[in-house]
Amino acid sequence: MPVGTQGTVKGLTPDDLQESGAQIVLANTYHLWVRPGHELIRSLGGLHRFMGWSGPILTDSGGYQVFSLAAFAKVKEEGVRFRSPVDGQWRLLTPELAVEIQEALGVDIAMAFDECVEHPASFERVRTSVARTTRWLHRCIAARKRPEQTALFGIVQGGVYPELRAAHAAELTALDLDGYAIGGLSVGESKAELFEMARYTAPLLPEDRPRYLMGVGYPIDIVEAVIAGVDLFDCVIPTRSARFGGLFTSAGRIHIKNARFRDDPRPLDEKCVCYTCARFSRAYLRHLFTSGEVLAPRLLTLHNVTFYQGLVAGIRKAIEAGPDALAALRERAVAWTAPYVEPTANSGAPTDADA
Repeated sequence: MPVGTQGTVKGLTPDDLQESGAQIVLANTYHLWVRPGHELIRSLGGLHRFMGWSGPILTDSGGYQVFSLAAFAKVKEEGVRFRSPVDGQWRLLTPELAVEIQEALGVDIAMAFDECVEHPASFERVRTSVARTTRWLHRCIAARKRPEQTALFGIVQGGVYPELRAAHAAELTALDLDGYAIGGLSVGESKAELFEMARYTAPLLPEDRPRYLMGVGYPIDIVEAVIAGVDLFDCVIPTRSARFGGLFTSAGRIHIKNARFRDDPRPLDEKCVCYTCARFSRAYLRHLFTSGEVLAPRLLTLHNVTFYQGLVAGIRKAIEAGPDALAALRERAVAWTAPYVEPTANSGAPTDADA
């Protein structure tokens, strides 16, 4: 899912997203509640109409902001008091209000309000947080007023403690929710710990419901997570990287500001089908970027989002083709994730032609 925190994937129009192959986008409950407000969006026909996107929308509940805005948040049983970085006002976000906001936005998938704790955290700290997340989930379920229109996903927490994740997954799956997320990762733990927990948790969740790994990741991360049994992802990496000149190609990552692209007539990726690669050279894109032109982040973002959608489409095809095809795709994803190395006559490094 491309990340559209404020009701927009930065720099892209809904038509751009459709062209990229995106089927669903993510927005954020907390940020839309603070600005412009869920009641305003409801009065204007809901978030789909407000942002001009006809596909599905999933909204994070605001639970991640418990972690990301920890310096501005106070957690208690009632909910979380946030001091808004927009206007400095204190606001109380409760499980009930998180559901109310998401239903007012009219989204297709609402996430239950949870507590996302930092890493490292003690076993007892995480255990207490997991119990609170379960209590908040029951309050979210009780607060639903339009379950036929807005699905509700529960979030399995537990940090890097397998026994806590197993117990929490058992509690949540007994509630027969519309889908399940693996949360509380990508918060400072190592990559090895992240995927140990993903591989451990995914099989504990129902096969007939979507499994969502929140906040992941690089190309190889997504392939690894699919192999582990995960279906759905979101991450700011493709869009944020593009705004800072970082790009994903079939030969590995590049940075468009690099001087070697000053007179490079090639597209970013000769294998890419996006508008950026079809129309513009690396030299021109570098010129836009180094000149500070607003067109640069738009074109670069379009490329990265298209690359990621192509990655996931390729995973689907590889699954259908069988284990050998998926293993081969995994090896290619390692190269796509690695920083690009300019090939020399004797380096043996992959090129755009043979990657």
